[in-house]
Amino acid sequence: MARILLIGNYGPSVLLFYGDLIRRLTALGHQVHASAPEGGAALSADLAGVGARFHQVPLARAGINPFADRAYGRRLGTLMRKIRPDLVLTYTAKPNIWGAFAAARAGIRSIAMVNGLGYAFMSGGGIKQRIARWAVAFLCRRATRLNHRVIFLNPDDRQLFLATGMLADPGKARMLNGNGVDMAHYARAPLPDGPVFLMISRLVGDKGVREYGEAAVAVKRIHPEARFFLVGYMDANPDCIAQTELDVWIAGGLEFLGRLDDIRPAMAEASVYCLPSYREGLPRSSLEAMAMGRPVITTDAPGCRETVVDGETGLMIPPRDMRALQAAMERLIAEPALRARMGAAGYERASALYDVHKVTEALIGHLELE
Repeated sequence: MARILLIGNYGPSVLLFYGDLIRRLTALGHQVHASAPEGGAALSADLAGVGARFHQVPLARAGINPFADRAYGRRLGTLMRKIRPDLVLTYTAKPNIWGAFAAARAGIRSIAMVNGLGYAFMSGGGIKQRIARWAVAFLCRRATRLNHRVIFLNPDDRQLFLATGMLADPGKARMLNGNGVDMAHYARAPLPDGPVFLMISRLVGDKGVREYGEAAVAVKRIHPEARFFLVGYMDANPDCIAQTELDVWIAGGLEFLGRLDDIRPAMAEASVYCLPSYREGLPRSSLEAMAMGRPVITTDAPGCRETVVDGETGLMIPPRDMRALQAAMERLIAEPALRARMGAAGYERASALYDVHKVTEALIGHLELE
């Protein structure tokens, strides 16, 4: 049986995204180790409960600091020499890059999962963003030469990697339907009668938070009966939402719920889920909304466009278009029967394509474990 090291950039995401994978691997007799920058004793205990061992490895998630990032790579190398895994499985940009380098130096097979491309690859931006994009692309080209496989969650990211040379060998590419969603945990719930909109996101601009906040205020003036929830938290990101912006939206009727450990009660209160993001890998929150029977308003952007069938399971709008978001909200306020039909169709789509157990089995196949 194999010894597997899973490396991510955020402690809570280990179980949230890959808990089912860890359970399945341990049930098959494999030994699983997981690494993240934070989590401590609490995450260690949670992972032990599903059969994995946790290793905390410090990482500066935001920004590009070559000295700090190289130090992170060295720490990963030390960890690999200690536990001697047969396979290193990484996700998100910095673990993908520095994990590939460390694994190659240790003679270990590595597989990277591209969960989205982040701030550096958003359109627009200034000189700092262009420098960051060049640096990430350069490092990705080097890292993917060392990977055994590179797994993508949407075809746009795969095409970008191939077109720009960030992945030179198309034979290494594999596709996966996101990280999956636990259909039993996010159980289908009845839609409320009234129009209640919800967005769940880190409070950064490229998630479309500004468009959502401004659309909420605009629609609230016309439809005072409508409610607008925002769940999320400030993030260390160059495009982080300012507290003053949030305060304006709250004054205009937005209900800010802050960070929630369990989003199911908020989702159960909502009748429509919104994610007007500029780019995603494949957004888990939209899948959770679909599993709970909610129609989804999202953008015709990489990752987002894969989740929704426009006009059937939700509505698709252009990215960065507050007026289009406002119009979509107003349409679903006016047509409660359409909300119900779209929510039911979204549930069926989630069950057919994104059930976490189906996704986990596909991912295990990509790992090619003996």
